[in-house]
Amino acid sequence: MNRLRVLIATYDLSSRGGAEMHARDLAFGLLERGHTPIVYSTRLGDVAREIRERTVVVTDNLNTVSVAPDIIHGNHHLESVTALLQFPRVPAIHTIHGNLGFLSAAPKFSRILRYLPVDYTCCDRLIYECGIPEDRIRVILNSVDLRRFTPRSALPARPKRALVFSNNTGSHLKAVREGCNRAGLSLDVIGADTNVCREPEKILGKYEIVFAKARCALEAMAVGAAVILCDFQGLGQMVTTDELERLRAMNFGHRTLKNEINADLVACEIARYDPLDAAEVSRIIRATAGLDKMVDETIREYHEALAEYKTIVRPDLEIEESEAASYIRWLSTEIYNNMSVRARLKTILSRIPVLSSPQVTDLILNLASKVASPRKRRNGAYKGKKNLSRDDRPYK
Repeated sequence: MNRLRVLIATYDLSSRGGAEMHARDLAFGLLERGHTPIVYSTRLGDVAREIRERTVVVTDNLNTVSVAPDIIHGNHHLESVTALLQFPRVPAIHTIHGNLGFLSAAPKFSRILRYLPVDYTCCDRLIYECGIPEDRIRVILNSVDLRRFTPRSALPARPKRALVFSNNTGSHLKAVREGCNRAGLSLDVIGADTNVCREPEKILGKYEIVFAKARCALEAMAVGAAVILCDFQGLGQMVTTDELERLRAMNFGHRTLKNEINADLVACEIARYDPLDAAEVSRIIRATAGLDKMVDETIREYHEALAEYKTIVRPDLEIEESEAASYIRWLSTEIYNNMSVRARLKTILSRIPVLSSPQVTDLILNLASKVASPRKRRNGAYKGKKNLSRDDRPYK
């Protein structure tokens, strides 16, 4: 077997979001197959400790990596570009985890030979906002660790307990709770904002209905719960066998959350509960969405990218310098814009007597940044041009 040194570069290993869990699971899968994963992030924490406990190397400083990796697997633009500049003769692939927001923007570098969106919504962003050629894109859908998320016992004819499983609990929780009350369901909540759960696989089987989206929804389906797609962004539908393929192609994510969240609609979706159909959904997910499949597909992309890179003449230094300069220019604009918004908000808050305390102002700013980050304005990639006029900038 051709053993690979894979540098996984990601923004954050302190919280338990989808991208963080993806990086962790990929690292474990590579290690099990005899490869050498190295995980790089400047924000270490709980997830980094989990990865280290499994003997995978984690670093927040690429100067500690004394041997160049065979391939870079980026997940967020700043960490991807940092790794590309640290290792100038190493090819890369890049996974896109979100269809919105600054963190999920796609970097354009000639050494990034593959872009791997986790669903077709992210694929659209790459093609129509970021200008990535379709022949560079391979959709690898999100996966679930079937050894962790094992099947529950058969669902009862009538549900009794429901769970909100989300890292973005907020204003929608009241409507979900009211809808559950109308249906006679008790409701619990787990997620980053309220009740952090390191081992959701141990509790998901206690609930008949789970409100979730994206990776959380996938994990709940793998266990065998009936899943209603829901998050602060909106309300989707009960996942059924008729709609499963279409919804999975969208990662059970933002594009599926089409409706405003209110108690009436929540109650309507609860009324669609069908234990036999939920069991079939779970069977299909377990047959098609396992972690092993995702890891094997990703390794195949590594080998294809490496084979292609061998056919390329040495990377053009001038082109790479231009790409790096374009990236830094775009990044500088984004940082300035974010700082300007923060400064303006701070000024406004300071003029409101009850909010004029610096401690209160800082608390509100921190909360605002958490709320805004998942739904920042729609962003594409910066353009790899030497001279960008104001009108050429894709981020306006």
